Amino acid sequence: MKRKDIIYGIRPIIEAIQANKTIDKVLIQRGIGGDLMRELTYLIREHNVPMQIVPIEKLHRTVTGNHQGAVAYISAVDYASIFDVIPTIYESGQDPFILVLDRITDVRNLGAIIRTAECAGVHAVVIPAHNSAQINEDAVKTSAGAIHNVPICRHTNLKEVFNYLKEAGISIVGATEKAKKLYYDADYCQPLCIVMGNEGEGISPEYFNYFSDHVKIPLMGTIDSLNVSVATGVVLYEAMRHRSFQGK
Repeated sequence: MKRKDIIYGIRPIIEAIQANKTIDKVLIQRGIGGDLMRELTYLIREHNVPMQIVPIEKLHRTVTGNHQGAVAYISAVDYASIFDVIPTIYESGQDPFILVLDRITDVRNLGAIIRTAECAGVHAVVIPAHNSAQINEDAVKTSAGAIHNVPICRHTNLKEVFNYLKEAGISIVGATEKAKKLYYDADYCQPLCIVMGNEGEGISPEYFNYFSDHVKIPLMGTIDSLNVSVATGVVLYEAMRHRSFQGK
C-alpha cells in the first residue's frame, strides 16, 4: 500500500513543490546527477525545503517503486510563520505565549508536547526546519488532533526567530539543567517564549545568549533527566499557573 505522506520520483516532487505542497523533507540519493535532479535541488533550496543526502539503500527501504533517487515526505499540516503569528496575538489583546522546540526528533514526543502546549494555552509552537521530527500521521495521532488547533511554525534559522521575539518584547526562558534557578521561581507573567531542547544534548548553547532567563526542574531520584514531553508539561503548566493568577 502506498503511504499518503510519501511521494517519490523527481518529476512528482518538482510538481509538488511548484504546487506549494508543504513538504517536511526530501531524501536525495548520494552521487546522483542529471538536469532534472539539478532542477529539483534548485527548487528545494529556493523554497527552503529540508533536504538530506542518503545512500540508495535508504531510498529502497523507504519505497518499493521507481524513486529515481528522490523521495519526499508530505507534511500533515500547513506551517505558519511566527513573524505573522505574533502581531495577530498582540492585536487580539493577549500577551504571546510561545513554545520553541530545539531538535526534538522523536515523532511521538513531538505530538505529545504539542497536545500539552495546546491544552496549556500556548499560542504557537516553533520547530527548526532541520533536526526535528517529521509531522506525520503518527504525530497527529499522538497529539490527539491538537496539531490542527495550534499554529506550527517551521523556520530555518532559530536565531532570527529569537531576535524577532526579543524585538517584539517577548521574554525568552530556556529550560536547561545548566541553570541555577528552579523553574517555579521564574517570572512568566509577561509576553513569553519557553524553549525546550532534546533529551540527549538539551538546548543548543548557541542560543543561550538570546534568553532572558534560564530555569531547571529539580530531580530527586537517581535518573538524571525527564522525558522531554513530561519536562515540557511541567514548565508549561507552571507558566500557565502564573499567567492565570496574574493580577488576582
